Amino acid sequence: MSTIITLLQFFLALGILVTLHELGHFLAARAFGIKVEKFYLFFDAWGFKLFSFKKGDTEYGVGWLPLGGYVKIAGMIDESLDTKQLKTAPEPWEFRSKPAWQRLIVMIGGVVVNVILGIVIISSLTFSQGETYIPNNVINTHGGIYASPSARKMGLLTGDQIIKLNDKPVIDLISEIGNPDFLTNNTKNIQIVRNGRDTLIKLPENIENLLDFKSELPFIAPRYTFKVKQVISGSPADKSGIESGDLIKSVDNNEYQSFFEFKELLTKYADKTVQILVQNTKGQQKQVYITISKEGTIGFQPEIGGFEGLEKKISYSAGKSLVLGTEKSFSMISANAKGLGKIVSGKVNAKNSLAGPIGIAQMYGPVWNWINFWTLTATLSLALALMNILPIPALDGGHVMFLLYELITGRPVNEKVLHIGQIVGMVTLLALFVFIFWVDISRALGF
Repeated sequence: MSTIITLLQFFLALGILVTLHELGHFLAARAFGIKVEKFYLFFDAWGFKLFSFKKGDTEYGVGWLPLGGYVKIAGMIDESLDTKQLKTAPEPWEFRSKPAWQRLIVMIGGVVVNVILGIVIISSLTFSQGETYIPNNVINTHGGIYASPSARKMGLLTGDQIIKLNDKPVIDLISEIGNPDFLTNNTKNIQIVRNGRDTLIKLPENIENLLDFKSELPFIAPRYTFKVKQVISGSPADKSGIESGDLIKSVDNNEYQSFFEFKELLTKYADKTVQILVQNTKGQQKQVYITISKEGTIGFQPEIGGFEGLEKKISYSAGKSLVLGTEKSFSMISANAKGLGKIVSGKVNAKNSLAGPIGIAQMYGPVWNWINFWTLTATLSLALALMNILPIPALDGGHVMFLLYELITGRPVNEKVLHIGQIVGMVTLLALFVFIFWVDISRALGF
């Protein structure tokens, strides 16, 4: 069931993103009187499709290959590589008969819609949910941070009190340390207090190469406490007599202060039988023996706590939400562009930074959470806008590149050059798809 929910979320998001992207091209083309022959969600490769219908001049349908979608615009060299119509005189309703500025608007229509979608979703979430955070001074007075193994490799330790990021006092730690402006900055200095002393930690520029993307542990987090919320029937926790409301005090005589420290201990003893100290709701304690699974779990849902009544929530007006949503959206695009630049330059390992369909689907997870769904969909919409505007033939950005050349020089690019460029671009994209699928599969198999 969990796999079905994950796939449903992924395909719903993909359907929304692809349909709206292609709708941007479609509406722009129709606004200038250009005939659109096909509008497809997913590709009808080799002529196979799930269903289709025709309305007016356009055939609408759903293909079987879920790697995107397309609109086939009359009189344009696109991924169909159909050049037959180009051998005849241009018709007034064809793409090629329109002025360059109109063709440019048609080509950027999809990217514009993706950016608008990202802004609308993020602004709506900001307006409806506001922003809730644990003030940094509260984190510091409640044991400091939990530092994951990745964070510890970079010099941070569990219990550190973070004071400043790049000389700026910290108010909302998790938001600020995860801000793209900080993560993509070449300088990433963290001022901390450790054992009563001020210390400066300098994170490496290529921080992405040092992160463990397979780990379920956050890079850093407040030191949340927890208790057992619900025990899964038949699990090791159930068999050992652990009940709802119990507190787990230690694992193999190792005490801990926070939930993520506990998870790390379970991972350490994965596939082993350990002694666990449990305290029930009456304060009574007992030792039980549990065999931890290979995945580092014992079979219960936690109830996270430790900061009740100490969180702060900020509510925003519709106007302010739109401003913040726009700022966040363009900040995400900028961060993605910088990250892509680091991949291309070799500063960051592509295997650690790219995700294909499998990786993206896993991000949605086995639980249907609408806030998570829309947040991730907005992120993907903005990433899709950036990827499509890259100056690679076969992408929207490739067409834009040729059209800008025409606008600047006053001469259109030769149709033979466009045709060859489209082939080269498609081969490049195919190679990229193969590489990304390999990254997805190798990551899933632990290579």
